[in-house]
Amino acid sequence: MHAEPLAWQFPLPRTHTGIVLGNGVQGVMIWGVDALCLTVARAGFWDHRGGNPFTTRTTYAALRGPLQAYDAAAIAAMFAPPPAAADAPPHPQQLGGARITLACAGWRPVHATLDVTCATVTVTWADAAGAQARMQLAQAHDDEIAWACWDATLDPQVSLTPAWHWVGDLLAARGVAPPDVLALAGGGAMLQPLPDDAPLALGWRRAGTQLRIATALGDDALARVDARLAGDVVALAARSAAWWQAYHASLPQLELPDAALQHAWRYGSYKLAGLTMPGGVAATLQGPWMEEYQLPPWSNDYHFNINVQMIYWPCLATGRFDHFAPLWALLRAWLPQLRANGAAFFGDPAALLMPHAVDDRCQVVGSFWTGMIDQACGAWMALLAWRYVAYTGDHTVLREIAWPLLLGAFHGYLAMLEPDGAHLSLPVSVSPEYRGAAIDAWGRDASFQLAALHCLLEILPQAADALALPHDPRWAAVAAALPPYTLVGPAEAPRIGLWRGQDLDESHRHHSHLAALYPFVTIDPRDPAHAPVVSASLAHWIARGAGNWSGWCVPWAAILCARCDLPDAALAWLHWWRMCFTNEGHASLHNGAIPGVTTMWGWPRAADGSLLEIMQADAAMGAVSAILELLVQERRDGVYCLPARPRDWQSLRFDGVRVAGGFVIGATLAAGQLIEVRIDATRAGRLVLVPGFAGACSDGHAQFATRHITLDLAAGQAVRLRAQQDGTMTS
Repeated sequence: MHAEPLAWQFPLPRTHTGIVLGNGVQGVMIWGVDALCLTVARAGFWDHRGGNPFTTRTTYAALRGPLQAYDAAAIAAMFAPPPAAADAPPHPQQLGGARITLACAGWRPVHATLDVTCATVTVTWADAAGAQARMQLAQAHDDEIAWACWDATLDPQVSLTPAWHWVGDLLAARGVAPPDVLALAGGGAMLQPLPDDAPLALGWRRAGTQLRIATALGDDALARVDARLAGDVVALAARSAAWWQAYHASLPQLELPDAALQHAWRYGSYKLAGLTMPGGVAATLQGPWMEEYQLPPWSNDYHFNINVQMIYWPCLATGRFDHFAPLWALLRAWLPQLRANGAAFFGDPAALLMPHAVDDRCQVVGSFWTGMIDQACGAWMALLAWRYVAYTGDHTVLREIAWPLLLGAFHGYLAMLEPDGAHLSLPVSVSPEYRGAAIDAWGRDASFQLAALHCLLEILPQAADALALPHDPRWAAVAAALPPYTLVGPAEAPRIGLWRGQDLDESHRHHSHLAALYPFVTIDPRDPAHAPVVSASLAHWIARGAGNWSGWCVPWAAILCARCDLPDAALAWLHWWRMCFTNEGHASLHNGAIPGVTTMWGWPRAADGSLLEIMQADAAMGAVSAILELLVQERRDGVYCLPARPRDWQSLRFDGVRVAGGFVIGATLAAGQLIEVRIDATRAGRLVLVPGFAGACSDGHAQFATRHITLDLAAGQAVRLRAQQDGTMTS
């Protein structure tokens, strides 16, 4: 299905317009104008200095008083990073690598294709007379080496420019020494040292019509780069091509009636592997695709107030469960620190606290106090781990990752709860990024935190049952006494607020107050108890508009609309994201790609006038998830197939979409009619399905005349449901 390569036209004038190769460790961006530029980086190249151990200076109990007194100076002192030497960085920072330039006299790159089935980029070059020549680029999926080979008519001159060329002044001010630039047999290399961390080596070697590029991190990095450059690329290429072919075959197969979304799906699902490759580094904001022309924004760190979760969402529905392994390994290593944070901040050794922005050692990056106390970060990661368990049945991850996160996040909330009349209340709570880190960026009963806590309270009994553990009676007691959200607005038409007394009073990029709809799914927007509130909330959200939105929040908006049976709105947001938040090379941007649609525009420029774009991978992965949400949704009352399709989607087909319980869903729509729904069980279990037929359906043996169908399936069992032309349906 749709096996034709993806295509690009040159010029691709900036680093992040480049076509990407990635294996979760080494990232390559292929771009250029008159020459071909390869921006190469290595994930995990951290300058770890400057972490902020804020829990050594404050506690929840100590924080509450200054906040309620609106004492900005006291709060700033509590969360300020410790004093540092003049040549130390203000926070931990990931660093880029280098730019390798291939210049062919008389030739320039004119177009390129990417074969996603084998992760191979073919660049076509042309000379002034119109003659053409080709160059192919690929990368090992499990080693830090990439290569290019070309027609003999090309004779590229290769040069390496370290990132120091662009950011050296900044790094020197932080006490970083310049790189050593070395000659190798047939090539060259650089070794970028750091004051307290392992150096990065990056080297290249040309032999005939082939170029090899390798990276390594560590005290023996140069020796390992040299060994990689001398290795057997033929064997690597064959093994990697086989891996990519198997990966592509394992993905859901989608035939969408929308070329733009088909492209977003194909390139997005390809990039998913480059971000989350098993054996790689757990994905950060940019993954391995770090620019050379500036220090990666926000340190290219781990953001847990949506970004990491959004990057990993597609791994569930696409069935790429092994891609979670680097993330689980990271969290497993962090658990002692997360517990220490919780014990220090909440005064409860059972509590856990996950700050919203950390490096790979779980050190806090920066001094954004509202993010440091955002307990929903840990709850959201607990939800992601639980969803993984629900899809896979992996009790090891349940026991070692999900359960500690679930329990620790709950105990953190428990330490903050207090009676408030007949209810329980969170007296100090935040809604991500609303008012930034201002002294009034908090309030009582933030709807985001209430939804996160309710989500924990729904999962904890299920997880305890799976582990044969007793229920804590406090789970049910808190659930019964905790409001589902905080209401604001007129009594006759209330809506969900940010926190008590705080309406959504401006366009805001983080849809946190609507998180009960998604990702936490703690309310059903069609439930009469919530429907009027949801309707009023959506109307107000729409009225506030998208003028202050960033790239990653647009796919989330699409998912929210899809979840509320607004499929055409979901589709419109996805198209708007493609137009406004991706560049000419299809990279997903944090800020707007064009003026006039968002205040998050106006990129800074370098001294040469070039744009300093900020790429983040989260939005591209969010778009993949949003596309799948239009096809299959797991709602509170069951799995919905094509729950509400866009009006212009008259024909489509998909297969291989995974849902919890180990089930795989597919469907065929033709001429506006749902023809068939396909269910395959990878393990035994019960599936509650809303197949989406207008009337009754049949599996060839039994007829189903109800909207909800309960199927008890054995491992390996397949069911094919088809519409009954004369069937009627009951609710």
